[in-house]
Amino acid sequence: MAEETKCACCSGNVGLFSCSGASNVGQLSNQVVIELNDREVGKMMCAVGIGGKVSGLIRSAEGCDRIIVIDGCPLECTKKSLELSNINIDRHIILTDLGIAKNKSLKVSESDVSEAFEIVSEIISN
Repeated sequence: MAEETKCACCSGNVGLFSCSGASNVGQLSNQVVIELNDREVGKMMCAVGIGGKVSGLIRSAEGCDRIIVIDGCPLECTKKSLELSNINIDRHIILTDLGIAKNKSLKVSESDVSEAFEIVSEIISN
């Protein structure tokens, strides 16, 4: 599975950005991106730094061949942060659009992370 996901990105220089908001889907987004990073699908990057206009982080994002953004909910905070810095997004995924209900819990189970990871992996491999 990891190799299939890795190959599907079509580039060795993929920037991965996640929400890490104060909800279950924010935490799931962050955990999914950590897993993608660990499996070398791309490199996890700092969305907060982009939103904070940190020049070195913006240059790093601009240097990516592809950008994948995973937001937790329809507020699209991560996507909006990158757009405000004119970072082009190649793939944007919203976890609540995948049928994952948002709640205020910050604790997510390993099975929730695994399930979300599998869904996201399938999306980015197409």
